[in-house]
Amino acid sequence: MHLNKEAIAVTLLAMFTAFVIGLIVVLCQEVLSSTNSASSPSSKSVSRVVFVGNSTFNDVHYESTQRKNNNSFVSSLVKSQAMFIIGDSSVDCGGNTLFYPLLRRNLSIFPCSNGSDSTLVHHFLAMKMGLSDISSFYEQNGTIQGILNGLNYGSAGATILPNSVGPSFQSLNQQLRQSFETIQLLQLQLGEAEANHLIKSSIFYISIGKEDFINFLFQNTSFSRDFDTAAQAFWQLLANELTSALRSLYNAGARKVVTMGVLPLGCAPRAGVEWYFRNNGRTSNRRRVRACVNEINQLVMQFNQRLNERIIALNLEASDARFVFCDVYRGLMEIISNPQTYGFEDARGTCCGRGWRGAAVGCQSMSMACNNTSQHIWWDLYNPTEAVNSLLANSAWSGTSVTEMCRPVTLQALVDYQHH
Repeated sequence: MHLNKEAIAVTLLAMFTAFVIGLIVVLCQEVLSSTNSASSPSSKSVSRVVFVGNSTFNDVHYESTQRKNNNSFVSSLVKSQAMFIIGDSSVDCGGNTLFYPLLRRNLSIFPCSNGSDSTLVHHFLAMKMGLSDISSFYEQNGTIQGILNGLNYGSAGATILPNSVGPSFQSLNQQLRQSFETIQLLQLQLGEAEANHLIKSSIFYISIGKEDFINFLFQNTSFSRDFDTAAQAFWQLLANELTSALRSLYNAGARKVVTMGVLPLGCAPRAGVEWYFRNNGRTSNRRRVRACVNEINQLVMQFNQRLNERIIALNLEASDARFVFCDVYRGLMEIISNPQTYGFEDARGTCCGRGWRGAAVGCQSMSMACNNTSQHIWWDLYNPTEAVNSLLANSAWSGTSVTEMCRPVTLQALVDYQHH
């Protein structure tokens, strides 16, 4: 009998507990229901982007869900277009280089460290578009308002291929993932329709590849006898990887994509020195220290040509988009070949560096910089000065200042292009 009383007591306690829990659930549901009906938020469709495998133009799938969104304030701040930037030191002022003290010797103080906000090509282009304050990815404040002008994912030292030589910099794939995260955030905050319109109207600017050539040419322990064969396979691989990245951006919704070719690396101040010592300082190579290295420039030109061919094919394949290739090699070689025509006195040495023509040690301090930056073509070991970048930007934008280098259209025409 005693056991029966205990069983009855346990049963009654369980029933009472279940009753209390059920009552609490009902009360909570009533409170939530009344709160939702009082606030009456508008419904918007929000999508999550899923990126799958090897990219083709049909690889993106959208998983749509209904989410109640009352973010009209953010929507009112959305502009018609933004600028999203992917690249290396040609687009990075240091904001995305998390491990700056670990930079290799071929890198230096960034060419925009003189306090100017408009020293790189994309800075000038952004101003022409009416954009300002494009934040670096790692310097953004975490709000949706902070990315409506666009974001800069570029990082000095970044490469198209995963970097296995030096410290771990932001590779092309890493920057692509960051841009995809941004697109997802825009879709969640703005709604699918408004976010996709912004992405389709925005400029995606890519400037990368220089560091890949530097690693291939100067970081390897020795040149093999099959150098020509290896070099051809190398630049073809770069073109393939970059083309794949362009497809991925298209799949993510981008419809206006600009790709900058690699500059004439063989004319950079450090290139001649590196080539001379890589060839054991042979007398026949001493003249290369004083002139452009043709072997290096030939590799760069082959890569640029293949990339241009791929971009032509992409334009034929994706009729609702515009892919633009800007031949920086052509534009900068025009300046190097005719320096005085464009107001430059020094076409070979650096403005900021040490050693012969400033090519032995990179720009480690602004105290090393020259006083007449506008008379130099090269800022440091591998990067042009602000004056050169301004000329290149004018050519990219409207085909003026320097020989027209962007095709099939200028960036000004690309900005005005209405996607279907």
